[in-house]
Amino acid sequence: MKALVTGSTGFIGGAICRRLVEQGVQVRAFHRETSSLKLLADLPVEHALGDLTQPETLEAAVQDVDVVFHAAALLGGREDPGRMYTVTVEGTRALLKAARKAGVRRLVYTSSVAALGVPEVSRLHPPVRGLLDENHAWNCPPAIWPYGYSKYLAELEVQKAVAGGLDAVIVNPALVFGPGDVYRKTSSVVVQVASGKLRLSVEGGVNVVHIEDVVSGHLAALEHGRRGARYILAGTNLPLPEMTRAIAELSGMPVPFVVPGRVVRLSAGLLKRLEDFLPLPVSAEMLNLAGHYFYYDGRKAQRELRLEAPLPARRALKDAYDWFVSEGVIRPRQNKAAA
Repeated sequence: MKALVTGSTGFIGGAICRRLVEQGVQVRAFHRETSSLKLLADLPVEHALGDLTQPETLEAAVQDVDVVFHAAALLGGREDPGRMYTVTVEGTRALLKAARKAGVRRLVYTSSVAALGVPEVSRLHPPVRGLLDENHAWNCPPAIWPYGYSKYLAELEVQKAVAGGLDAVIVNPALVFGPGDVYRKTSSVVVQVASGKLRLSVEGGVNVVHIEDVVSGHLAALEHGRRGARYILAGTNLPLPEMTRAIAELSGMPVPFVVPGRVVRLSAGLLKRLEDFLPLPVSAEMLNLAGHYFYYDGRKAQRELRLEAPLPARRALKDAYDWFVSEGVIRPRQNKAAA
């Protein structure tokens, strides 16, 4: 089998490439000429240079491949919404068109739980209306969450392609941690807390999933996923204060002080004006969502994709911490918790 992986130099795409090579799959790694090849340096992959915004490079990349893992997209943060739409939505549309034309057997699209939107009632712990699942529809103003909106629109493109005859499956990873997060060496919450730059946490919660479980979910979706279905790749639902406390214990840093979500939301407008001068761990727009519990139900993926139980959240955080230390991004402190 020969597989094309877009976003191959990124966190998820690079890990997919490595797992495929380990399983004896021929890998064509699609990336820009300027991309760092750190995660691919020791892998026997075929390199395909191109860009999602250049359809002719996509048409060349999908030739003679059996399957495609589409993991390329712009990360959230301060990215221009117009640029995000061009890359994530229009780029996905162009790739889907090229894949169908080339007769690709199956495509697995890496979406995100962000594409599901925001919990309707969430400022209680635990959330009073349960967990978000694959049936949840986008419900957030695009200006608040441009990244999530772009992933939602890209999923619509996938569904259109499925209706047009392409065999495609969607996976929605939660918040991914583990070794290899090359593009978040400064913005990762692990680095922020362990470096002492993030002294405040906030009410709310997230779902933490290990990169190894995300990769396993992608390969399982290729083999067992239903055409046109979406699957949440979830790990552990974890309150944000508990997550930052765990990172502080690993690194020997003080535990971040917890701020009420209401206070953060009220400050979002001011912080937006100061964003160019303050190193915020998330975009100022995202602060409007402070206090939400972004908890997800991963049982559909476990059941239909035949996945094993996910690795614990603390394992994901520790593996991420250890990798950042090995990269010299975090300077470890001598403490019992880190030992």
